[in-house]
Amino acid sequence: MAVDIQPACLGLYCGKTLLFKNGSTEIYGECGVCPRGQRTNAQKYCQPCTETPELYDWLYLGFMAMLPLVLHWFFIEWYSGKKSSSALFQHITALFECSMAAIITLLVSDPVGVLYIRSCRVLMLSDWYTMLYNPSPDYITTVHCTHEAVYPLYTIVFIYYAFCLVLMMLLRPLLVKKIACGLGKSDRFKSIYAALYFFPILTVLQAVGGGLL
Repeated sequence: MAVDIQPACLGLYCGKTLLFKNGSTEIYGECGVCPRGQRTNAQKYCQPCTETPELYDWLYLGFMAMLPLVLHWFFIEWYSGKKSSSALFQHITALFECSMAAIITLLVSDPVGVLYIRSCRVLMLSDWYTMLYNPSPDYITTVHCTHEAVYPLYTIVFIYYAFCLVLMMLLRPLLVKKIACGLGKSDRFKSIYAALYFFPILTVLQAVGGGLL
């Protein structure tokens, strides 16, 4: 196989993207950021993510997916208490919202339309924070090579939270308005207001602490 020979890339995550392939001949571009769904290999070439998430990856995704549901249930109980019999219906609705959000997230992820995702293997902690490893060859100019080396473990959680929020805003207010008659008008929507606070917190947690978790 003939490969276009170029100088090696600087930095941990800069790679060369495949520009042209004809039989055994491969021509790569200059060093830079890899496209979404790819990461650099040991030879600094951008390669598609084709592996299956490991058990530990699924456990991590499951943990991050359960956090909104548990918080929903906590605040529903906190603000409903013994004053309303609607808590059970709100619990079921929250479970439905999070379950549908998870299914939709898997369906829109690559490969689209199936409950399956392909991923890149996590090799080290720095894979989660590629923005911190952009090289500066002359200490003046920075080569920006930030990409999702742990594809899709980083962004898929944000997509899931977005769907959770959209489904909550579409379904929960209607349900609460109809069945939460035992609560005052100011108390009916407090569990929804709480979600508008904890979703940004969860987003920051994933953005900053996803790799540590």
